[in-house]
Amino acid sequence: MSLSDQIILDLKEAMKSGDRARTETVRMLKAHIKNLEIEKQRALTEEDEIQLLNSEVKKRKESMEMFQKGGRQDLYDQEAHELEIIQTYLPQPLSPEELSRALDQVLSELQASSSNDLGRVMKEMLSHYRGRVDGKQVQELVRKKLT
Repeated sequence: MSLSDQIILDLKEAMKSGDRARTETVRMLKAHIKNLEIEKQRALTEEDEIQLLNSEVKKRKESMEMFQKGGRQDLYDQEAHELEIIQTYLPQPLSPEELSRALDQVLSELQASSSNDLGRVMKEMLSHYRGRVDGKQVQELVRKKLT
């Protein structure tokens, strides 16, 4: 089942259950997916959908940071709830142990040994594990392992 299909089913379920916050968030995701399909003039691939979800997660985290600085706990809580809902559609992230093993494997495959290889390693890691790893976390770990 594609993400779009899952979102439509979840939207129906949220509407039936009367969960207003979930309904609004899922409806917003559905609209963003539809808009992106119109923009690209084709059906979205799984990678496109994951990229869209990651973008929405990033927006929520930035908003939460701003609301916390501004002392708006009510809006912070609303964004945090939306973030939880959006994250349910993303693939399970790699655990720190899995991430370390995957990075070790990529480092050995590419025979990377210095910080000059950072770009190649990052590209490989993000292409294989898109949506399952945080780019900043991977970059930190790569830098640590290559120095």
